[in-house]
Amino acid sequence: MEKALLTLEEFCQYLAIGKTKGRELLTKTNNTFTVRIGNRLYANKLLLDKWLMQNSGNYVETRKRGK
Repeated sequence: MEKALLTLEEFCQYLAIGKTKGRELLTKTNNTFTVRIGNRLYANKLLLDKWLMQNSGNYVETRKRGK
């Protein structure tokens, strides 16, 4: 069974980033995947994957231009 929440260490390993950058992403960015339980921070894996797809360049957003 796959975990729904990733700890800071698992989050950093999953993204191949350091703990400082991991903490920054979990605390200082306006994202949908951060879950705070008490003083601990976790990343919701499903929402993280969705966020990654939207921000990886593989996702193309089309915008309509207003006149």
